[in-house]
Amino acid sequence: MSAPRRSGALRSARHQETPPGPGYKWVALSNTTLGVLIATMDASIVIISLPAIFRGIGLDPLAPGNIGYLLWMILGYLLVSAVLVVVLGRLGDMFGRVKIYNLGFLIFACASVALSLDPFRAGAGAMWLILWRIVQAFGGSMLTANSAAILTDAFPARQRGMALGINQITALAGQFLGLLAGGLLAAVDWRAVFWVSVPVSITGTIWSYLSLRETSTGRPGRIDWLGNITFAAGAGILLAGITYGIQPYGGNATGWTNPWVLTGLIGGVALLLAFCVVETRVADPMFDLTLFRNRAFAAGNVAALLTSIARGGLQFMLIIWLQGIWLPLHGYDFEDTPLWAGIFMLPLTLGFLVAGPVSGYLSDRFGARFFSTAGLVVVMLSFLGLLALPVDFDYGLFATLLLLNGLGQGMFSAPNTSSIMGSVPAEYRGVASGMRSTFQNSGTALSIGVFFSLMVSGLAATLPDTLKSGLTAHGVPAASAAHAASLPPVSTLFATFLGNNPIEHLLSSEGVLDHVTSAQRSVLTGHTFFPQLVSGPFHHGLTVVFGVAAGMALVSAVASALRGSHRPVLERAEPADRAAARTTSSNSQKSQKPQKSQKP
Repeated sequence: MSAPRRSGALRSARHQETPPGPGYKWVALSNTTLGVLIATMDASIVIISLPAIFRGIGLDPLAPGNIGYLLWMILGYLLVSAVLVVVLGRLGDMFGRVKIYNLGFLIFACASVALSLDPFRAGAGAMWLILWRIVQAFGGSMLTANSAAILTDAFPARQRGMALGINQITALAGQFLGLLAGGLLAAVDWRAVFWVSVPVSITGTIWSYLSLRETSTGRPGRIDWLGNITFAAGAGILLAGITYGIQPYGGNATGWTNPWVLTGLIGGVALLLAFCVVETRVADPMFDLTLFRNRAFAAGNVAALLTSIARGGLQFMLIIWLQGIWLPLHGYDFEDTPLWAGIFMLPLTLGFLVAGPVSGYLSDRFGARFFSTAGLVVVMLSFLGLLALPVDFDYGLFATLLLLNGLGQGMFSAPNTSSIMGSVPAEYRGVASGMRSTFQNSGTALSIGVFFSLMVSGLAATLPDTLKSGLTAHGVPAASAAHAASLPPVSTLFATFLGNNPIEHLLSSEGVLDHVTSAQRSVLTGHTFFPQLVSGPFHHGLTVVFGVAAGMALVSAVASALRGSHRPVLERAEPADRAAARTTSSNSQKSQKPQKSQKP
């Protein structure tokens, strides 16, 4: 009995050692691209569809006690993605990237089903969605943390930039396609927002288990429990503190003086510093800080972090600009603005899709530094162009600037990802992919705190007086106008973000609209009153936001330029290439030995 078992084990081992066929790399590309697409789409799909979701579960998201539900519905997914990708990338290095990736698809599929079957209403319904969004983010992090490493293993060095470019740009485009899909599906049914990921994730799960194979040997090691705990706690507390910093506290428009926020910020930074100390003293660190000695790796990640912050700020500010001001000024109902905002932002996505694969392919031949740096310069110029636009802009010029921004980000992202992944040894690709994703996802979460705070601070200086005078001029009693003007500006921002008419929302809850004339009511709740009223204060805040974003893009361009020249080295090739090279070198040395012995 032992002999047949032994021979069967040998056959299994030989099967695992057999390299995949030449077409496997395209299977890996198509499957991982599907994985990151659905993971990033679900990160943003709820942003546009939040009004329909909250109406479906019977919850007013703008009620004072419900703003937390609103924030965690958006940010819970982002926080988990930012915190866990390094851990999951490290586990992929240890136990197999395909194994962790496949498990991620399965978890993502189960969470998608649970989200679409929310059995509760009101606060309980919101908590069900938030908790299962966190589980879904856990599965999505498994996908994004290991997809780039799987592709780097599967593709030869000469095609790696193209493959990673397609994968990376699909991930970024998924964030904006999620906005469009959310608007379209929410118009059908709020549950449809979650239904769409069910068949995709189930199909992807079955396909990945059947088709993907481990093409690299796992690097054995111990799980860095102390590093995992300090990093997850530090990053989570820090990002949560930033999240709550945008909510009002006491008489302030923002919560940066809130003792709990300050404790979270200080405690989060302290834990991350402790994490850095821990990582220098353990045998198998989860976050290999020695990788930052590599200039290409360090510069690429710094550029990715700053660009992600700027991109996240652009995404949210464009939504507010379109939904709260431009679309109503052009006759669109507030309830319809989420869908149309997604449609009018399509040039941005188009730029991603065009520039990403092309720049990835060209960077394989001519190097990553030129394309990534030039792309960031284009991004900076597009921010300056948006900065110069009036609030009520000409759409042709606006669409051109969005297209340029998308092209610039596409030019940067694909070569930058290829440069980062190609700068590390093969056995560290999983953790390197996770570290890259951490910087990118953390940037998106940070952008909400940074840019919402900048916008709220800008609005707080001028919006209350503008709102009060505008309301009293149209028959609203002074006391009611003062009360509406005293509400925190973040509520006004969230109202426009959710496709609600802020004036109607504020005044109807107070019963004020019943005490004004029909003509005054028509003006107050019409398409143009609120956009015209806040266009001045909003443009002031927008100037600050896009100015900071342009500065971040400039610093990113400098960091990208300092990454060093593109130098393909043997260590960055896939394992099969290295083995072949070693064999060739060994044979060459053997053939030279007799010649040396024959010399006099």
